[in-house]
Order: sequence, then C-alpha cells, then structure tokens
Amino acid sequence: MKSLSDLLSAITVEEIIGSENKEITSLECDSRKIKLGSLFVAVRGYNVDGHKFIPLVTLAGAAAIVCEELPERLESTVTYIRVANTSVALGYLASHWWGNPSRKLRLVGVTGTNGKTTTATLIYEMARLMGYKAGLLSTVANYIDDVREPATQTTPDPLSLNELLHRMVVAGCTYAAMEVSSHAAHQHRIAGLTFTGGVFSNLTRDHMDYHGTVEAYLAAKKSFFDILPKEAFALTNADDRNGDVMLQNTMARKYNYSLRQHADFMGRVIESRLDGTLMSFNGHEVEVLFTGRFNAYNLTAVYGVASLLGWDTERILVDMSRLVPVAGRFQTFRSSTGVTAVVDYAHTPDAVTNVLSAIRDVVGTQGKIITVVGAGGNRDKGKRPIMAAEAAKASDKVVLTSDNPRDEDPEEIIREMEAGLTDEMRRCTLSIVDRREAIRTACHLAGPGDVVLIAGKGHEDYQEIKGVKHHFDDREVVSEVLSQL
Repeated sequence: MKSLSDLLSAITVEEIIGSENKEITSLECDSRKIKLGSLFVAVRGYNVDGHKFIPLVTLAGAAAIVCEELPERLESTVTYIRVANTSVALGYLASHWWGNPSRKLRLVGVTGTNGKTTTATLIYEMARLMGYKAGLLSTVANYIDDVREPATQTTPDPLSLNELLHRMVVAGCTYAAMEVSSHAAHQHRIAGLTFTGGVFSNLTRDHMDYHGTVEAYLAAKKSFFDILPKEAFALTNADDRNGDVMLQNTMARKYNYSLRQHADFMGRVIESRLDGTLMSFNGHEVEVLFTGRFNAYNLTAVYGVASLLGWDTERILVDMSRLVPVAGRFQTFRSSTGVTAVVDYAHTPDAVTNVLSAIRDVVGTQGKIITVVGAGGNRDKGKRPIMAAEAAKASDKVVLTSDNPRDEDPEEIIREMEAGLTDEMRRCTLSIVDRREAIRTACHLAGPGDVVLIAGKGHEDYQEIKGVKHHFDDREVVSEVLSQL
C-alpha cells in the first residue's frame, strides 16, 4: 500500500476534491479490477473512455479517482483528482507505484517501422553475452534475465510495463531493452520512464488505420525522442530521411549510424550469403549470422548502442559474431532437395521489399524466388495493393493468401491485394486462401537453388479468424512440407 499524498507527488494536479490522507491498496486503470481502497485512473482509450466507469468504480469501493473531467455527482467518501491528461498521469503513477524501476536500469528504447524487435532483442542478447543480467520487452516475448514470459503487446500498458521493469530490478538486472511502438508513444504508455538511450531504425508506411496520416505516425515516433533526458543518447539512422527529424527537439546527446555515408557508427556489407554476412563496423571486420541490408542496419545500430553504453570495443566485436537471428526474422529452412525457405515477419511494403532484396542479392539470377504473402484484416487497407505489387516486382512467382483475416473476409483482402497488380504481374501470381495450402504449393513450385519466402507472420503461432485464434505456425508448416520434398 502507498499513501495517496505520496502517489500524488509524482504527478501535476490541477484540482483535488477530498482528503489526500488515505492509504491506497492498488492502482488500476481497468474498472473490473477495482477493490476497496483502489486508486482508479480514468484513461481515455482508443475505443473506450474510462470516465464512463467512474460510477461503477465508486460503487466497487475506489478510494480515489484521477480524471480529466469531474463527474456530475461527487461522493463524499471518494477523493477526486483532476489532471490535464490521465494517460500521462497513469505513466508517472505506475512508475512511482513500482518504485521507479527504470531509474535503476540502463533502459534503451527502440522505435521505427521495421527492425524494432531484432534491434531490441540483440541489445538484450549483447548485454547477456557481456555478462550482465538484462531484461527485454518485445513483440515476440518478454524476458526477465533468462526467464521468458509471453508478450501480448509490443509495448505493454504502464502498469504492466512498470511491474515487469520492477521484476527485472528484483532479479538483479542492470540493463533492459524495449520496443517503443508508435501506439505506445501516442498513448503515453512510456510516460514516467527514464531512458538511458533511444534508437530510431526507419520510417515507412504502417498503422494508417490508427494514425490516419504518415505525418501523425512520424510525430508519434518523434515524441519518444522528445522526452529523452539530456543524459541519454539518441541514435538515429542517417540513411533514413526522418533520422534528423527525430533529433529536432531532443535534449539527448545526438549520434547516428549508416551503411552509406560518414556517421558516428558505420557498417559495411562486404560479402552476403543466406546463412550469414561478412561486415565491418567502423573498419573492424566481423562475420555475423544474419543476411540482408536491413539486418546490417539493425546490427550497426546494436554496435552503436553497445559502444554508447561504454562496453569494450574488442569484446563488442567478438560478441557481435555470436549473436543469432530472432525467431521468425529471416529464419531459414532447407530441404534435402536443395530448396531453401525463409520465414519472416515482414508485413509492410518496405519490409517485404527489404527481405526480397536480401534474398536476390544472394541467389542472383541462378535461382527463383517464390513469395507467399497476405495482409492482415482490420488494419491499414491502403498498403494491401502496394504489398502485392512489391512482392510481384521482386519475385519470380507470388502466392497471395490469408494472414490474420480477423473480422474481414480473406477472399476480399486478397482481391484488394490483387488490385495493385499489372496484367503481367497477374500472370505470375496465384491466389490461395488457405495459408497451409499456399505454403505447400509454393514449396512444390521450387526447385534446387530456389528460395521460398513466407512473409507476414514470422514468430506468430496462430491465425486470428472472426475473433478466435487458431494454432498456425508458418515455421511448423514449412518444416513439414520441406521434409516431404
């Protein structure tokens, strides 16, 4: 328990009605979790406004309520705290409730359209290879040192987030890496956290269903850098035109990385294969177990972060060679007949282009590329025809199929993808709604030396159809199919 007056010291209050001399039993933003003595924060969510539940939480025994607008009826037993923004207040209250764990960790946040998961995960892995206990918050999984926990969101809500960070501190972690999604930044889920550093990977079209415009999406990403303290570092991709935009208002120390121009941290691809790449970082050659320029960018960012954290340069280079790809990120599978399959999470036009470019750089004109790709339902419809066109431009054959159709008709999603194809592209494209059959067909179309890309779901082990998640793992399916070739 904590005293209400102590909790309120963490936020800027505009008005208080009632006593601050109360003991708070729990901090909640979900009305269903309220118990006697709880402090309820009425957050205006994307779909639901927490202010609507104030009468219910009052009946459930809430001792105090943080809100932006006072209810018409005030209960004498309840303390009402009015603030300008309850989402921001929740972040600071959650941090304070859990003892401000981010201040006890060297926390690095990673944002951008593509590469967040890989970069954050590799920072975490580097810390552990260096001999430190570390934590990770990512799309694929959360880790408290070596203990894996399932992830339900790219960036959790402030209460879950700070509890996880607190548990990292209790477990003895001194470093942590986390993905910072545009949704999380816009919804102030990271408010109240203290970051040691921030990384920007790139920005291309994504999440238009939520942000509405590319400008709003960019602003959400940039807001993360705007809150970095002057003691922190801000590391951005100099080869992305938005890299400098991220740094415009930040107080943090500014650094950049690049594969194409002079920068603080320079990566170069010397030789690329499907099972690895010979790279150099600031002139030091290293063999890494990753493929593709997009991964070269991720690794250069990791090299930069490791250097900015003050780790030994020689040790950094050795440990870079020991890093392994993240599950479902350019994960390769081979058949005894010489067919290679790549499972990748690529679910944006730019990501699909990057992965296909990496494959073509290796196979050249000696092998065919067959791509299996779909698009998620209830998400940005504008990118569907673009993704299909990008896949067709860079592949010898494309199989359009289901991703996570959610509440939409998968056949309609595929028709919207087909709208982006020219007549010539259509002649090299198949449409197979059943994803398992699409993967099987693509693998049977491939011969020795050919590569099958299965894009969109990566690490996911389900398909979401009409609100129900059915078990489905691209990696399991492709392994089974390749074993039968």
